[in-house]
Amino acid sequence: MFASPKCMRDSTRVDPLSDILELAGAQPAFSGGFTAERPWGIRFPKPDKLKFFVIVKGHCWLRIDGREPVRVETGDVFLFSEQRAFVLSSDVDTVPVDASTLFPNALFNFAKLGEREDCVQIGGHVRLDPVSGGFLADVLPPLIHVQASSSHAAVLQWLLQQLVNEQASETPGVSLATTQLVQLMFVQILRVHLETAGTSAIGLLRTISDKRLAPALRLMHGAPGRCWHLEDLARSAAMSRTTFASYFKEVAGVAPLSYLTEWRMRLAARALRDESTPISTLAQSLGYTSESAFSHAFKRVVGVSPRHYRASDKCRKAS
Repeated sequence: MFASPKCMRDSTRVDPLSDILELAGAQPAFSGGFTAERPWGIRFPKPDKLKFFVIVKGHCWLRIDGREPVRVETGDVFLFSEQRAFVLSSDVDTVPVDASTLFPNALFNFAKLGEREDCVQIGGHVRLDPVSGGFLADVLPPLIHVQASSSHAAVLQWLLQQLVNEQASETPGVSLATTQLVQLMFVQILRVHLETAGTSAIGLLRTISDKRLAPALRLMHGAPGRCWHLEDLARSAAMSRTTFASYFKEVAGVAPLSYLTEWRMRLAARALRDESTPISTLAQSLGYTSESAFSHAFKRVVGVSPRHYRASDKCRKAS
């Protein structure tokens, strides 16, 4: 599990990406893979979670419905978040077989197409919380493709080799080791994307990857309940108040204190769902002097009052 965000932490050790992954309930898991003899093709259904694949041997084409085919080489890693059916195949014109005929167990399985191992693939998925995970899925690009030849791929290649070694062994603890390696691979894929996407990253991801804004983000994530002023945040980023406010909005799409409010409300929503903390106590822990002020802010961001949100969640769980 990713480290849980707290209402007050040492800002020098705060990591906004870990906070976001924890809040989104990101749970990477190893799914399985296949070996295939040319010619081959497999059509996969529209995924209900983030999917990632690694080509261990050979190469193939990735064809996501409605998009141009992408060639994937040995060692390439790709993660996609779009809910579209897709095909992996040896050639773009190969007629694929349906994945349901090869992988009857949707959670974990290996398949073998033919005798030769012209292509070897392993993969996994990342489940997100059905409620709080949406904000992460919405800002991810449809496809992240990390090529093995990329200068950013070294760590991924090392993790891939360890994962292959684990799957080939019968060493005690292989299940736990595999889970941890897959988790590390997912984090590294996101790191590579943050390093290389630049201004093409969307809102949240661009914000947490911006080195100039990092000190201010660490303050807000480290102590979301503190009464932060724009001057405090600007000073941490070594900018004037006006420059900081303008630059933050340019990168994040929202003003600094609006970002803080939205982050507080995400924390509040998770607490209302998972904890029995009184709303007045939760309000105080997030920097609000009264329950009514907190309720007003929550309703403005989430759309309903904290009490209604908590009651609705209880109804959903009971049904």
